[in-house]
Amino acid sequence: MVGDVLTVTTANVNGIRAAARKGFVEWLTATDADVVCLQEVRATEEQVPEQVRAVEGWHWLLAPAEQKGRAGVAILSRSQPQRTRVGFGSTEFDVTGRYVEIDLPGLTVASLYLPSGETGTVRQDQKERFMKEFFTYLVGLRERAAADGREVLVCGDWNIAHREEDLKNWKGNRKTAGFLPEEREWLTQLYEQGYVDVVRALQPDGAGPYSWWSYRGRAFDNDAGWRIDLHVATSMLAQNASSAVVERAASHDLRWSDHSPVTVTYMV
Repeated sequence: MVGDVLTVTTANVNGIRAAARKGFVEWLTATDADVVCLQEVRATEEQVPEQVRAVEGWHWLLAPAEQKGRAGVAILSRSQPQRTRVGFGSTEFDVTGRYVEIDLPGLTVASLYLPSGETGTVRQDQKERFMKEFFTYLVGLRERAAADGREVLVCGDWNIAHREEDLKNWKGNRKTAGFLPEEREWLTQLYEQGYVDVVRALQPDGAGPYSWWSYRGRAFDNDAGWRIDLHVATSMLAQNASSAVVERAASHDLRWSDHSPVTVTYMV
């Protein structure tokens, strides 16, 4: 943290070993963020490239998936966390590398990789089980934080586009996982529980800004994307957000992931 300003970035790296070869190390070296939340790390502690670990100034908390080469989340913070937690108390999901959190003074920050799902398959059933358990946890987390005078920020790849403005081709995706009515309603209900979509609150009108584009076709060049990489915060922290930006690469060949980092600056 620098004074009363906290800058937080969330980024799905789509495999940190591959990202390190494509420019992630240079990005991490240059970023002004105080906290970086990563998803789809797809690596154990030993597999994180040395050149990534060599970037100075970061405290690492990594939660790899039990199943090698899958999922994995991490939080990098400039300040030493006061407390850390891996998982949210789920027998099924705490070993799947999908949730990790740290406590900083007055603030809990979490990195989330919510299952992507696939309509009509067991993957969607898994996603729905995760959502049900996680919703209960988030409500309790907000209540505990409020009792302690703390704020909460859950950053990550939520794998749900909430509104029509959150994906380019919404009409063609009405039956696609990530834009199903029940998934969108789940987010609506979460926002009714005292959480706020920070980027949408800062930029209430217009499409996007998108943060994920398929590698297929010319989705990136045509900005045919989805806004699924979210900062979801308790209300007071959300009100203190001063700016948000999607760090979109200048061209397709300069991307180190199919997602772009989403960076928000908060006054804390």
